[in-house]
Amino acid sequence: MVKLSYGAGTDVGNVRDHNEDCYLAEPSLGLWLVADGMGGHACGEVASDIVVRTIGEAVGNGEELTDAIQKAHETILESGKKGIGKPGMGSTVIAIHVRGHHYKIAWVGDSRAYLWNGKLRQISKDHSLVQMLVDTGNITEKEAMNHPQKNIIYQNLGAQDADKVTIGVIEGQFYKGQKILLCSDGLSDELPGNEIADAFGESNNDQQITDNLIARVLETRANDNVTIVVISAPDDAPEGSGDDEMAESEKITVVGG
Repeated sequence: MVKLSYGAGTDVGNVRDHNEDCYLAEPSLGLWLVADGMGGHACGEVASDIVVRTIGEAVGNGEELTDAIQKAHETILESGKKGIGKPGMGSTVIAIHVRGHHYKIAWVGDSRAYLWNGKLRQISKDHSLVQMLVDTGNITEKEAMNHPQKNIIYQNLGAQDADKVTIGVIEGQFYKGQKILLCSDGLSDELPGNEIADAFGESNNDQQITDNLIARVLETRANDNVTIVVISAPDDAPEGSGDDEMAESEKITVVGG
């Protein structure tokens, strides 16, 4: 099995009194994920914990990542009906499953994935109202950063009006020197891309990058929880050709119902 280095961390932030984020780091499975719970006390944290446990167990049993994510959605719905947490609780998810030098990233909601290869690019696409406005040309990327409705998402795990969720998927090849960043919106809402990139430029150590990014967020208002996972390409990954592998990694296929 190819060994990958990684860093991971979470913080409640400066305003919230509890943390509804959750992350999973299972290098033995080649699996990492970030889940951002929604629903307040005893709800959001329950939903994100269900996501982590369900996906980890399913992938550990050999299930595909997208099937595991659908199962997490169904489990949240079932749990709310059984009095575990509350009906209406939900969570976003962004997950990566690595096999050899190949990776699959899958997500629901607005937790994000970025690719670092000397420069930083967002490679997931938010399931959000603001992203729809950008896609249709109604607002610019710059306007999206400070849009008053930027936190409205149109789907999440546990959504009661959806039997299944639509899952965004990227499949790509790790090349030498690349890193993948997974994060909740507690990072992306607080720091612009150039500041996130600065942390990657200052250190090559995954845990140090993670810790530095959380520290930068805490220097802002940090009105949300923040969770970050950074995974490096393995040392024996093939040499890339610069922008070619970035373009390949940004091919997005949407699956699901």
